[in-house]
Parts: sequence; structure tokens; C-alpha cells
Amino acid sequence: MKKVIIVHCWSGYPKYCWYPYVKKELEKRGFKVLVPAMPNTDEPNLIKWLTKLKEVIGIANKDTYLIGHSVGCITIMRYLESMPENQKIKGVIFVAGFTDDLGFNELSNFFETPINFEKIKSKTENFVDIISDDDPYVPLNRGNIIKEKLGAKLIVKHNAKHFSGPIDDEDSCTELPDVVDAIMKF
Repeated sequence: MKKVIIVHCWSGYPKYCWYPYVKKELEKRGFKVLVPAMPNTDEPNLIKWLTKLKEVIGIANKDTYLIGHSVGCITIMRYLESMPENQKIKGVIFVAGFTDDLGFNELSNFFETPINFEKIKSKTENFVDIISDDDPYVPLNRGNIIKEKLGAKLIVKHNAKHFSGPIDDEDSCTELPDVVDAIMKF
């Protein structure tokens, strides 16, 4: 069965913003969708988040799809780096993805070692990065980095901010059909 795991944002939770919409839409199309509550969501820690993600995924394969939102994206990148050489997944979608700590000390533990883009790229041929032109946290150029380093298809949304909600002091983004469309195109 095709399995999708959504890794939520910093301070996020399984029923936050667009996650329930994407879960419902993909389940209608026959996917099993998991949105785990990541540990200590208000104080993200790479080791704890990576351990949780590995536990939820189990053994990844060509029926595994990963979707990350904000810090969930770097969690997925670190997961892909840690995968055994012989494993590959179907595809990855980053929403408001980034490849550095963006100046937040709370995220520096995710960036203690350089990102191995070549290893990440070897784990799937399908990357999409969805970014907003007015995100207050993730500058638009971060999407260009992901496009360049991973060969991701870049989707730029206008006035979508951080694709988030009250946690980030913005109106809730409760639907994000671009995520569903991207999964279906994989």
C-alpha cells in the first residue's frame, strides 16, 4: 500500500493547518496517511524527531512518500541521509523548506553537520518544493537552493505566508491542493 507521512512544523500537531485536508484527500485516493505528533514540538530536536520519524516509517520503499512542513523538511532531509544505501522512496514534498537554521538558535541542532545533498538526492528522483513569495520565516531564495541542490520542482505560491496558521500569527492555511496534486503526479 502506498504510504504518506507528513512531518509537521515547529509547534505543529497532526490536526494543524492543511494536514487534515491533505490526509483526507490522499486517503480518498487509496493512500495510507500518517501525521505523527513529533516529540517536544515547541523545542524541536533532530535526534528526537529523527527517531520518531524512523519509528513511524519502518522500512521505507518505493511506496513511501514524505511530506514536510518547515522544520519537518530538514527532518526529512536528515532521514534520507540516514537511509541504507539500498533503500529508495517514491517522492518528497517540502512545504516552506529550508537548508539552514535561518537564524533561529532553536533549530541549530538540525544543522550541526553539513547536509549531504548527493546522498539525499540518491534516495528518490521526485522532489517538489512549495514556497511562498511572502513567507516571513523562509525567504524565497531557500526554494532556489532546494531546486538547485536536489533538482526539485519549485512551486511558488503568492501571498501564502508560511502555509501555517495561528502558531505563526497568520490566517490558517487549511487547504493545500498543490501537495495532493504533486503526490498524484509522482
